[in-house]
Amino acid sequence: MCNIVTERFIICIEKLKEKNEIKSARQFALAVDYHPQNLNDILKGKRDVTIDLIKNACEIFRINPLYIFTGNGSMFIDEDIEQNSSSKPIVKSLEKIVYVPTAAHAGYTDQYNDPVFMEDLVSFSLPDYKFQHGTYRCFDIVGDSMEPSLFAGDKVVCSLVDNNNFYSSVRNNLVYVLVLEGSLVVKRVVNKVREDKTMLLCSDNNYYQPYTVQIDEIKEIWHVEVKISPYLPSPNNIRNAFHEEMENMKQTVNLQSTAIQTLNQTVEKLLKQNRSLV
Repeated sequence: MCNIVTERFIICIEKLKEKNEIKSARQFALAVDYHPQNLNDILKGKRDVTIDLIKNACEIFRINPLYIFTGNGSMFIDEDIEQNSSSKPIVKSLEKIVYVPTAAHAGYTDQYNDPVFMEDLVSFSLPDYKFQHGTYRCFDIVGDSMEPSLFAGDKVVCSLVDNNNFYSSVRNNLVYVLVLEGSLVVKRVVNKVREDKTMLLCSDNNYYQPYTVQIDEIKEIWHVEVKISPYLPSPNNIRNAFHEEMENMKQTVNLQSTAIQTLNQTVEKLLKQNRSLV
C-alpha cells in the first residue's frame, strides 16, 4: 500500500500526461534518469517513491515539492504564474536537442532509427543560435576514460556527422560520440578511413589503450560541441591518480628489469674473461 506522498506523486505524473508534457511513463522515467520498470512498480502501488526521484522530478518537470509533501499549494511551481499571465498564447521554444540518458544508452544503439523510441526521449533547447538548426543529441558521460576532459556525470551536446562521408567529416583529435553495435563510446578520434577504413579511438586517460574500429561497425558519429558539467563536481575521481601510480610502477619495474639484464650480461662477460685466464 503506497503512502500519501507516493499517491500525490502519481497524480502529478497523470497530470503531466493530461497536459501532454510527457507521452508515457517510460518517457518520464528516462527524463529523470530512473529505471522504467521501477517507476511502473510505483504507479501500480508496489513501491513508494524515493527522495532522489522526487528531487529530479521537481527539477525537471517543475513539480511543487510543497504539494508533494503537504498537499498544499499548486501541483506545479509555474501554475500560479500561468493562471495570472495575460491571455496571449504561450509559445514554447522549438525542441531541437534529444537527450539520451544513461538508462537509454543500450536501447539507443538498437533503436536510434525507431521513431517510437525517439519520441519517448526528452527534448530541450539551448539559447545559442547554432543549436536552433541541425540535428543534435545530448549524451551522459559514463566512466573515467576521458578524464580529465570529461568526467562521469557530465553531459555532452553533439551535432550529427554525415554518415555518407566519414573521411572528410571526421577531423583528427576531436572528441566524438560513436554509436556501435551494442555500445556507445566517447573518444578522441584519429581518422584512418583512407588508409584502412578504420577509426582509431583514443582516451584522454592514459591508463586506457587506443583501439581501432572498422568503419562498417559505426552506426552514427556525433561531434561533441558543448559539455555540461555539474556545479562544483566532487574531487573524488581518485581512479585516474591510481592509474597514474600503476603506470609509474610499470615504468619502474621495466627500468629495474633492464638494469638486471645489463648486470647479468656484465657478470657473464666477467666470467668468460676469468675462464680464458685460467
